[in-house]
Amino acid sequence: MSKKITPYNDTSRSKKEQVAEMFDTISKNYDGLNRVISFGIDIQWRKKVVKLVKETQPKSILDVATGTGDLAINLSKTGADQIIGLDISTGMLDVGRNKIKNKQLDKVIQMVKGDSENLSYDDNYFDAITVAFGVRNFENLEKGLTEIYRVLKPGGIFVVLETSIPTKTPYKQGYAFYATKILPRIGRIFSKDQSAYAYLSESAAAFPYGEAFNNILKKIGFINVEDKPQTFGVATIYKASK
Repeated sequence: MSKKITPYNDTSRSKKEQVAEMFDTISKNYDGLNRVISFGIDIQWRKKVVKLVKETQPKSILDVATGTGDLAINLSKTGADQIIGLDISTGMLDVGRNKIKNKQLDKVIQMVKGDSENLSYDDNYFDAITVAFGVRNFENLEKGLTEIYRVLKPGGIFVVLETSIPTKTPYKQGYAFYATKILPRIGRIFSKDQSAYAYLSESAAAFPYGEAFNNILKKIGFINVEDKPQTFGVATIYKASK
C-alpha cells in the first residue's frame, strides 16, 4: 500500500493493535454483516479457494487472518488432517471456536491467536496456506508474506482471496459509489464501531491488487503466480506456490 491505512488513525498505536481492537469490537456482528455487504457472493469465492487447495491434497493447512473461521471450516472439505486458523483478534477467534464446535470439527480445526508477521511454526511446515480478506490488514505486507513463504513447504500452494477494484466501466464507477457511500453507512447502522467499515473500504482501495500484488509475491520468492478476478473484479483470487 502506498498509504498506511489504520482503523482509528491513532499514531500512538501500531496498525496491528488497532486492527485487533477493531475486529474484537465487531466480531459478534461480523458474519451477518459480511453476508449483507457482499450479497452472499463471498461464499462462492471461498468455495473456489477450497477447490484450488483441495486439488493439491494437503495434509496440513494454515489459514492466516482466519477471523471467525469461515474459510477454515470450508477447508475441512479438502480432507486435511490438520487445519490451523490463525488470527490476532480474540473476539473473532471466540466466535470461530463456537462455530467449529457446533459443526463438530474441533478435532480437525484449531483456532490459534497469533501474528502473521511472526509465525511460531518451523520452516517448510504447511502443505497449503490461505488468507481470505486479511492481507490488507498486515502491518507490514512484505514481512507477513515472507513469513508465509517460510512456513510453506516446497511445492506447497498459497491462495489469497482479497478485495480489488473493477477497472471496466460501469463496474468501476458502481463499485466506487458502493464502497465509499453505501458500505460505511451499512456498517454504521449494524455496528457500534463506526470506524470499522470505513477502514475496510479505505484499506481495500489502497491495496495493491492485480499485477501489483503478483509482483510482490514474486519478489518474496513465490512462483507460478496467477490472479483470477471475481465478480467483475470486486475481488481477486491469487494462486502461487513455493
